[in-house]
Amino acid sequence: MRLMLQTVTHPAPSVPRQAVASQGWRSWVHGLERDAAFVGFGLLGIAFGLVADGLAWPTWMAWLAWAAAFGFGGWHGLVAGLQSLRHGEIDIDLLMILAALGALAIGAPFEGALLLFLFSLSEVLQAIALGRSRRAIEALMDLRPETARVRRDGRTVETLLDEVAVGDVYEVRPGDRLPLDGTIAEGRAALDEASLTGESVPVTKEVGADVFGGTINTDGHLAVRVTKRADESALARMIALVEEARDAKADTQRLLDRFESPYAIAILALTALAVVIPMLGWDAEFEPTFYRAMTLLVAASPCALVISTPAAVLSAIASGARRGVLFKGGIYVEQLATLKAVAFDKTGTLTEGRTRLTGLAVFDGANVTEDDLLRRAAAVQAHSEHHLARATVEAARVRNLDVPDAEDFQATVGQGVAATVEGIRVHIGNARYFEGEDGAYDAARQQVAAFEANAQTGVIVAEERGGRRNPLGAFAFADTMRSAAPGVVRALKEAGIDHVAMLTGDNAGVAEHIAAKVGHIDAVHAGLLPERKVTLVSEIQARYGPTAMVGDGVNDAPALAAAAVGVAMGAAGTDVALETADIVLMADDLDKLAYAVALSRAARRTLIVNLSFAVAVIVVMLGFILTVGLPLPLAVVGHEGSTVLVALNGLRLLSFDG
Repeated sequence: MRLMLQTVTHPAPSVPRQAVASQGWRSWVHGLERDAAFVGFGLLGIAFGLVADGLAWPTWMAWLAWAAAFGFGGWHGLVAGLQSLRHGEIDIDLLMILAALGALAIGAPFEGALLLFLFSLSEVLQAIALGRSRRAIEALMDLRPETARVRRDGRTVETLLDEVAVGDVYEVRPGDRLPLDGTIAEGRAALDEASLTGESVPVTKEVGADVFGGTINTDGHLAVRVTKRADESALARMIALVEEARDAKADTQRLLDRFESPYAIAILALTALAVVIPMLGWDAEFEPTFYRAMTLLVAASPCALVISTPAAVLSAIASGARRGVLFKGGIYVEQLATLKAVAFDKTGTLTEGRTRLTGLAVFDGANVTEDDLLRRAAAVQAHSEHHLARATVEAARVRNLDVPDAEDFQATVGQGVAATVEGIRVHIGNARYFEGEDGAYDAARQQVAAFEANAQTGVIVAEERGGRRNPLGAFAFADTMRSAAPGVVRALKEAGIDHVAMLTGDNAGVAEHIAAKVGHIDAVHAGLLPERKVTLVSEIQARYGPTAMVGDGVNDAPALAAAAVGVAMGAAGTDVALETADIVLMADDLDKLAYAVALSRAARRTLIVNLSFAVAVIVVMLGFILTVGLPLPLAVVGHEGSTVLVALNGLRLLSFDG
């Protein structure tokens, strides 16, 4: 049986990828149109054959009609069967051809022609079903424009994406798709990121925010500075990963591929025995014995078994890709469904992976407001590249504060910074920076200690007047937990995951604090080097069963490879993590992990139903054939009907929404 699945050849960089995709799609459509035409001509041949027999037309006219029915209905099956024979294999196509010729040999041309007609019709219907899932995947390639409006020498020019370099600035008008990944240099707009995240609500972004190629600018005019070349963008990575996934077969499919040829040989042997034994042992007549053998040959052909896996797995891969979950192969769709444990990296996975200002305290008698304290601190920190400094500046930007300029910036490595803001010297630092200060700093030190007891980093802000540094307030910083983390972990536990662990290189206090906020985490392992993460994943897997590792960094890559299923966070994930992982969650949407597990389990259930149904139909038909008998037309309908039904059942996964 020809499954009509093609591998897309990767185009040269100068050829637009979506153009290659559309060419492949047109080729597939033309092939489908040809096959559909053959089905129609085969049906006409059957109709004319029946009319010729019924009206007693000349015999040559009837046989011409039957020849057309056999020729159009069996042409592709004959070609495929002969190709398999040249490779020393016997497949289902050859079984169908032999069954049809057998029916013709016993004077039943209608039954033979009907078998070939339904066989070719079922292949067309299967191709349409599988084509929908394949087209859903290839449609990803159409998300990226072929050109960008790049600023060059004071004017804006249309430029092919391969000619756009990192650092170039391109413009995006309302309604346009963004061609490349970058950072907003000018403007503010709401971006529809559904193509990457699956979420339909636009996200408002402004200067400094990261944006991704393939997303849609719903309003506003943007200027974007390119941060990644066309072949390195989030969308390009997603397309490449999906192409890899289409070529990687599921475990069940591999088993069926190995099973098809031996099974076909066994069925041919059984058919021969069904002819020889009754004739030699019971002197049975040749014609009814041969008829029953041909019926057995049709009923036992495993078309439904062979189509059941790609129908379900390709649909699952397509459904996941449209919602931001990329399976690198059908094998990982199956493996994810068997999970018993999940190990999470902390930073960048359960947390956002970037420091934020999480607390702000103004001391009694400081005579400043929170906003005034923050704007002064942001003015000083604007001159620093430290991650706490960036968090301070970002907090001021979020509050829309007017940050003044600072002068005479000075940094004390590992302790703090100082600068003059609006004529006043402002100091920002940790407890060591203010060592030796008098009792006026007791309250400040207590506040910092309280922040740190809550797994946050504390700093003190002071102003210098008359040679004395007076404490004004304190800031708290932390890598904040992802808002989705508690719900995702809870959903995994409710889905039957036995063990959830956190693996992190951070200190135990911070790790325990995050674990407590997330909830439902069974074990916390802190202070880990990459090799220790690998050991722990192996230990968890040995104790609980198949384990998924979820991470985003270079240090997570070994553990991702060691786990039964490695899951990488997409947009923020390092290239090493993305390359190593088996599944990628695009745009860092942790919520998609629970969806991916649910999708894989739905695909597994669909596989079980399809395989059980296909086997049951074969067993029932064989039972009737070997006991009370079964007309060949009914065997044909049962065989081809079951094939189409399992294909359509697998196609339901395209609309799976968790």
